[in-house]
Amino acid sequence: MWLVYNIVFAVGFLVTLPYYLMRMARRGGYRRGFLQRVGIYDAALLMQLQDRPRIWIHAVSVGEVGVALKFMEAIRIRIPGSAFVLSTTTSTGHALAARALPPGDALIYYPVDFPPIIRRVLRIMRPSALILTEGELWPNMIRMVRERGLPLAVINGRLSNKSFRGYRRAGVFMRKPLRMISHFYMQNETDAGRIRALGVGPDQITVLGSAKYDGAAPDCQARDHARGLLAMAGYAATDTVMLGGSTWPGEEAILLDIYRELKPSHPALKLVL
Repeated sequence: MWLVYNIVFAVGFLVTLPYYLMRMARRGGYRRGFLQRVGIYDAALLMQLQDRPRIWIHAVSVGEVGVALKFMEAIRIRIPGSAFVLSTTTSTGHALAARALPPGDALIYYPVDFPPIIRRVLRIMRPSALILTEGELWPNMIRMVRERGLPLAVINGRLSNKSFRGYRRAGVFMRKPLRMISHFYMQNETDAGRIRALGVGPDQITVLGSAKYDGAAPDCQARDHARGLLAMAGYAATDTVMLGGSTWPGEEAILLDIYRELKPSHPALKLVL
């Protein structure tokens, strides 16, 4: 099974490599730190990764990085002196982590899920545990971490319907790796049910709710400013506001359709784009 997966992965990686090289050419963010994705680090980062055992936390992008940073704060309170390495997949998540990460912690890009690369990174880092934030699950990483007897957990876990269908199609490759994960801390019962349907035992799953908003610090000044703007636009304090923030092309039209459908039965509903 592992041989077939790695052959398929290698072929897929080579086929898609030109696409990512073109993205790097257009966006400098992908070019920076690219060698880290194949387990090659500069001397300063290499020394930092090897100076002491660290808990490795992986967060794909901006939202997951926020959750990971709050989780790290909580662990430091429980286990003083804990050291971390935080990995991200996207350049935007990496930039946020670079601004917010304490100086003693290390920051890397997540390595490609190919055995020689994963083996090299684990040999360099010697992590004491691996924590995956939300839902990026790579079979080789899971297998090699567990072969070393390290704890491996998913926090703030979620599994979209699209990802669920994809994992089901790849069932022969994913069933065993998923069972290797020590525990899944999921956001809700729907996500927990999807993980169970993929063959994970109920004793490996706990529903804790979403941690996404735990990292959002209240800003009273910004809140009052926003309320003032809404009042100037004719919004009453009792209105129900439907918000479309950071929208992509086409999403505004979808929100407008929903708004038109709901407005007759909810007269106090207002839309903000």
